[in-house]
Amino acid sequence: MTLIASLNLAKESDAIRLIEAIGEDDDLGYPSAATTEQADQSWTVDVYFEDAPDEVALARVVAQALGPDAGAFTVAELPDEDWVAKSLEGLKPVRAGRFLVHGSHDRDRIQPGDIAIEIEAGEAFGTGHHGTTAGCLEEIDRLGKIHDYKSILDLGTGTGVLAIAIAKAWEKPVLATDIDPIATRVTAENAALNGVGDKIEAATAEGFGNPVMAARAPFDLVVANILAGPLIALAPEIVQHLAPQATVVLSGLLVAQGPGVTAAYEAEGMKLVRQGEQEGWLTLTLER
Repeated sequence: MTLIASLNLAKESDAIRLIEAIGEDDDLGYPSAATTEQADQSWTVDVYFEDAPDEVALARVVAQALGPDAGAFTVAELPDEDWVAKSLEGLKPVRAGRFLVHGSHDRDRIQPGDIAIEIEAGEAFGTGHHGTTAGCLEEIDRLGKIHDYKSILDLGTGTGVLAIAIAKAWEKPVLATDIDPIATRVTAENAALNGVGDKIEAATAEGFGNPVMAARAPFDLVVANILAGPLIALAPEIVQHLAPQATVVLSGLLVAQGPGVTAAYEAEGMKLVRQGEQEGWLTLTLER
């Protein structure tokens, strides 16, 4: 069962400020969240939970971010129907570098030279339409032209779109992990759909102590498109499991969160070498 907490706001800036506050609040457990512009130019913030959220914590975050008169989230059960499919209705294929992310109904949009990634609606996030995913895809395309990585980790894989991109573009094996078993199942299904099921190992793992991580570490490339809070918390563990000369690509963070995330990795000996912005979201590339 998935629960959705929704709050409508008049300004985009308020919606972004609230998303940022949610991503930094430990009490909420770093849930997935999204903003959507409505027909009347207002903005809705939707936050997704697998269990009943702490509504007191939600109210506190709203008040701290926007003031006491900002309103309150309404929480409802999301029907078990294919709600990700509904979110994909009407979405067009997305181009990011050489990659084209599309559904089965848009196979005719594939052009010569495209690296096509077919992602069908599932129960996990990461379709390529979000600025964080598209930013990561563009950086993967760039890095593949200048590096030859051997041991690759897609941390917080979601639907597996980034792992699939790496496996298809570079013909390299990828370890794709997520704390959500639904995400790893969806990743395995999408990998098979895209003809790279033999190159992607999808595993449910809550941390680097999992045996599947130990078997593949050290990594010379880690891609993590999650949220700013977990990225900061994971910095010591991620860097500890890197090869001597390694690259880390981080996304899932707003522009305002970039300095904090960068500082956490620089404190572990990493150096920021590149950053890109799409739709107000950052992709950071750091090297050891």
